[in-house]
Amino acid sequence: MPHKPELIFEPFPADDLRQFVEDQVVNFTMVLTRAPDYQPVGYFLRQDRGEWVGGCLGYVWGNYLHVQWLWVAPPFQGQGQGARLLNAAEIMSTDHGALCSTLETLSPAAKAFYIRRGYEVFATLERYANDHAKFFLRKTLRKNVPAR
Repeated sequence: MPHKPELIFEPFPADDLRQFVEDQVVNFTMVLTRAPDYQPVGYFLRQDRGEWVGGCLGYVWGNYLHVQWLWVAPPFQGQGQGARLLNAAEIMSTDHGALCSTLETLSPAAKAFYIRRGYEVFATLERYANDHAKFFLRKTLRKNVPAR
């Protein structure tokens, strides 16, 4: 029998260690569900001088787009940049077989943004992070049809 492994606290693991754990969970889940269609999603906004001012990260798996992170720098908020990022992720995800999208947020303003984009709240976790609510949202995606 192997020796008991050492337990190490590492609140800020190196990217390769974080990626290792993520890969192990993804591989286990793909084998368990027999759904090997994992596709990372990453769209970003960059200024002419190379400054990053927005991004959308997530993945497509099991016929779902899951948006993990969507962020736009404050000077660019309210100008359609978040919608631009989200729309790109949704289009890409439907091209890879996604039928629905999920995400979560703590921000009431972000919740309103997503609702305007066709999402619905399907669950709310109350008293989360200093009495905030965490909102879980979903959206049914449509396959993109070329314009005529």
